[in-house]
Amino acid sequence: MLESVEWGEYRLGDFFYIESTPSFNKDALTPGNEYDYVTRTSQNQGILQSTGFVNEENLNDAGTWSLGLLQMDFFYRRRPWYAGQFVRKIIPKIALTDGGVSFFSTILNKQKEILLSVLVRDVDEVFRNTTFSLPSCNGEVDYEFMERFIAKLNAARLAKLNAYLTITGLKDYTLTPEEEQALQCFESNLIEWSEYKMGKLFRRRDTKKLFYKAKGLPKEPKGEYTLPCLTSSFLNQGLNYYAPRKNATILKDVISIPSNSDVYRAYYQSRDFTVLSDAYAIEWVYGNIKISHKQYLFLVSSINQITDLPIYSYKNKLGGWSVVKEKDISLPILNDEIDYALMETLVSAIQKLVIKDVVLYTDREIETTKQVIDKTPKRNPI
Repeated sequence: MLESVEWGEYRLGDFFYIESTPSFNKDALTPGNEYDYVTRTSQNQGILQSTGFVNEENLNDAGTWSLGLLQMDFFYRRRPWYAGQFVRKIIPKIALTDGGVSFFSTILNKQKEILLSVLVRDVDEVFRNTTFSLPSCNGEVDYEFMERFIAKLNAARLAKLNAYLTITGLKDYTLTPEEEQALQCFESNLIEWSEYKMGKLFRRRDTKKLFYKAKGLPKEPKGEYTLPCLTSSFLNQGLNYYAPRKNATILKDVISIPSNSDVYRAYYQSRDFTVLSDAYAIEWVYGNIKISHKQYLFLVSSINQITDLPIYSYKNKLGGWSVVKEKDISLPILNDEIDYALMETLVSAIQKLVIKDVVLYTDREIETTKQVIDKTPKRNPI
C-alpha cells in the first residue's frame, strides 16, 4: 500500500510546540462534565474524570495532544482540558483535518520508546529534535495522500463494523412495544424489587491452579498460548494474557469478579477463558434455571452496585467470594418471583438504545469517508 510513496524526513519541532501544563490535584475539580481532567495515566485516553469549570489560567485548548510523562502516550484532545502533574501539551503549528490528526497521532506515539529512554527533564528537547518520515510530493509534505490513506483505512474498518451489525441483527434498533413498556416502567419506578443474597443465587466455580506468572505470558495469542487468562485488572474485562488450554479449567458464560484489586468490577464472560490470579468466576444456580446472555448482563449491573464502589481499593479491599456471597443484590420481581422476562426485555431495550448511535454513526461515517476518497486528488497511488 505504501511501497510507491515518496518520503521526506522532518523534525517534530518543525510541526509541534511542546509545553508544560499548569496542574492541580483532583480535589480542585468541580461538579460538571464540560471539561476533561487529564493525568499521566494511559487508561481511558489519559482522562481520570470529567469536571466543570475550575479556572481560566489552567485551561488547555482542544485541538492539542496531551503527553503523560509516565507512559509517554500521546492522546488528541477534542475538548478543552485540565491537567494533573507530569503532563505536557503538544500544540500543532499547522492546521489539521481529522485524517491528519489520526496520521500524526500514530507518528507521535511511535516516539514512545525514544522518550521513555531519556530523563523527564530532557523530554522537551529530545521531542523537538526527533526526526520522522512523512509522505512527500515534489519536496513538500503530501497532506492529500495522508487524508486519502486514512480515509481508506477508515472505510475498511467501517465495512467490517457494518457487516458485523448486519449479521448479528444489531442494525435493527427499533424498540418493540414490550421494550418501550419495560423502559417506561423502569424510568417511572413502577418495577417491584426484592433483595437476594449472592450466595443463594450463585456458586463459585472451582478452577485448577495455573503455575504461570502474568508477566511471563504473552498479551496476544501466540502458538499454544491461545486461552485468555483472567486477572484482577479491569482492562479488557480482566483478560489481558494468554495461556495454553492444556491442563487449564476452561470457563464460559459466567461472571468474573476480582478478589484483590483497586477496582472490583464484575464482567460477564461469554467466551472461553481461565482464571490465572486474584479473581474468580461465579455461575447462576438459583431455581435450577439456565439464564440467557442478556439476563447475565442484567445481573452484572446489579452486582456492580455492591462491588464496583469507590470505597474499595488496594488499601480498603472488598475481599473474595467469602465476603461477596453474603452481600445482597436487588432484582425485579413479579408475583414474588424473580422477573426473568423483564430482565431480558430491559437489557434488550437498552442494547438497542446504545446500538442506535453506533448504527447511525457507522452510516454517517461511511458516507463521509466515501466523499473524502472521491474528492481527494490521487497523486500518489494507494
